[in-house]
Amino acid sequence: MNEEVEMTIDEAKDGMKDSLEHLEKQLSKIRAGRANPSMLDGVMVNYYETPTPLAQVANINTIDARTITVQPWEKSILDEVSRGITNANLGLNPQSNGEMIIIAVPMLTEERRKDLVKKAKAEGEHAKVGIRQKRKDANDFIKSLKNDGLSEDQVKDTEDSIQQLTNEYIAKVDVLLDVKETDIMKV
Repeated sequence: MNEEVEMTIDEAKDGMKDSLEHLEKQLSKIRAGRANPSMLDGVMVNYYETPTPLAQVANINTIDARTITVQPWEKSILDEVSRGITNANLGLNPQSNGEMIIIAVPMLTEERRKDLVKKAKAEGEHAKVGIRQKRKDANDFIKSLKNDGLSEDQVKDTEDSIQQLTNEYIAKVDVLLDVKETDIMKV
């Protein structure tokens, strides 16, 4: 196989891997009923008039399966942290004790669990679309190499390799979704 073909397959694989990693990040943001510091990943705090990620201005921990604690490094921004969590629309109710913020993570209702499963599946579909787009880009490039002298057999073999890679990554997405769905639906 020539060098351009190898590079094309490697690029497709890297792109598919990126789609899978993005899906893992998105799924980690979907809460499954248990307290997890990553639930607050998208929270921004107004820190000295600058929107700053919460993790850069506070320690975030879980003390049990239902409680998250947020301890700002400066007590003066306690109200800003609380406001940032509220404004993030996560369905969480931050309570301040003067030292830190305590968030009791509510139990999920059956309806909310089903909504979260739908959201997870939608994220999975986005990942699959990204993977298929990488397959299409790679196949288009391989077909363009055919005009530059790549044989029919090499084109077919490379397309088969790319399809096999695509199938692998689609299966990995399905496994991630199954694990997340099981996690969400577990009471």
